[in-house]
Amino acid sequence: MSSSLIAEETTKPKRLGDRLVDDGLLVEDQLDLALKESKRHGKFLGETLVSLGFITSEILTTYLASESQATVLDLSDCFIAPEVLELVPHELSTQFQLLPLERIGNLLKVALSDTYNVMAVDTIERATGLNVEVVTAPPQTIADAIERYYAQSETITNLVDQLAKQGIGALGEQSGTEAPMIRLCNQIITFAIQIRATDIHIEPDEQYLRIRIRVDGLLGREILIPKVLQASIIARLKLMATLNVTEKRLPQDGRIPFTSGTRRVDLRVSTLPTNFGESLVMRILDKSAVNLEFSSLGFTEKNQERVRTVVQRPYGILLVTGPTGSGKTTTLYTSLREVNAQEKSVFTLEDPVEYQMPMVRQTQVNPGIGMTFAAGLRALLRQDPDVIMVGEIRDLETADLAMRAAMTGHLVFSTLHTNDAVGAIPRLIDMGVEPYLLASALSGVVAQRLVRLICAGCKEERHDVEQVLSALKIQSPQGHTPRLWIGKGCRACGNTGFRGRQGIFEVLLMNERIHLPIVQGPDLPAIRGIARKEGMLSMKEDGLAKAFQGMTTIEEVLRVVDG
Repeated sequence: MSSSLIAEETTKPKRLGDRLVDDGLLVEDQLDLALKESKRHGKFLGETLVSLGFITSEILTTYLASESQATVLDLSDCFIAPEVLELVPHELSTQFQLLPLERIGNLLKVALSDTYNVMAVDTIERATGLNVEVVTAPPQTIADAIERYYAQSETITNLVDQLAKQGIGALGEQSGTEAPMIRLCNQIITFAIQIRATDIHIEPDEQYLRIRIRVDGLLGREILIPKVLQASIIARLKLMATLNVTEKRLPQDGRIPFTSGTRRVDLRVSTLPTNFGESLVMRILDKSAVNLEFSSLGFTEKNQERVRTVVQRPYGILLVTGPTGSGKTTTLYTSLREVNAQEKSVFTLEDPVEYQMPMVRQTQVNPGIGMTFAAGLRALLRQDPDVIMVGEIRDLETADLAMRAAMTGHLVFSTLHTNDAVGAIPRLIDMGVEPYLLASALSGVVAQRLVRLICAGCKEERHDVEQVLSALKIQSPQGHTPRLWIGKGCRACGNTGFRGRQGIFEVLLMNERIHLPIVQGPDLPAIRGIARKEGMLSMKEDGLAKAFQGMTTIEEVLRVVDG
């Protein structure tokens, strides 16, 4: 072999897969599988490696950048001028996963996830008439940045003005109006996701269409839209939810899978006829925003231990109680996560299935075809389950089946609507559950509410603590004046002084001493007295402790607990 050929082989760069194997980030078997899959699906090797979970997108970006000698940028906090964003249409940006960053004379700097995408560079150069310089960032980062920056450049108000000027009719069927209406509905949902909303209310009024967004448990962020656009917006959202657009006399329920950047959310959609048109509410279920850890939910170490004593039992019922929107389902999922699904057979009945759980067989109820919680529970009991989660106990049949399942060696999780933990006992008895059966089957009850957390960006200590405690008739803990904090309000929290929510809890553990007051009564004062002697704190006490730790305010705790 000639010296020139040896030199060429020595200087020839190694392929991506070989470099990853050499650096210990892949093994040969993984590379062989990825090569076969990428060839079979016609995808790039790097894309296949990430989709199979063999490497992260950040690792891929670093290796591709080193090959192409491109700079890796952090896009989390950079400013992009609106006129630069206007150079590249949103459709092209999304198609090529490309974000324009800045223009310097005839040079346009863009962030591109695939630095070898010659077609993307060529298309942008032809569309803008500018030379393109490529930098790179992970695909997820670019996708999030595209949604964020283009959302800022095209506001809801601008889209409404654009549609109103086009003179859309009642059904919005004029040519050329489809794209702006689609973008408007997408923008409303994207805006709600960005401000951490849980619900979007589309409320018809006589003169206009009102949109209100619930953030941290409170409705606000009101947007008023001309009445002429009402039918088109409702029709578009119903179409997204695969509902019957022509049916306006009956309530309907549907679901919208929606992607914002790299965040995949589900929206539960409900319509209701009103005198001014159909009212529509969308509940946002953002799986990426949920951390299924007891400490993240707000459980103290003591309450975590108390719940775990129930979860680790082989049988019995754990109930989670509270009003709608108090986080009951998240607590159920967190409890279910504590179960060793590798060694046990775990099933759920839900309405709807909100989070995908590994090793858990999840079923959605459908009352319209007779698949109720009771019918599903009867079927599940023939599937040899160890653990069953029932989304909600709504009737005697479901309650009775759940109690008997717990009595025959199954661990059951479910929810109930009551004001406190002890209140679950008379609620079930009022449904028709026999007291002796309840006393034997029930293992524990968790009652909860959600309180807003003080915004970390504008948090400051209060200097009127004694006056606040006196006005609210709150006794100082342990005989000394505690410290309290408040949020002044800033841009990050929308000037509310709060950002995010956590739970406040009371955990009732059942034992032999509580059985007699249940069977003979139920004697609620006796049950509550026994529970408190054995360590149960009320939700109010848990909330006040969090206020004295600087997590929330006393006023917020009282608002949630006392109404």
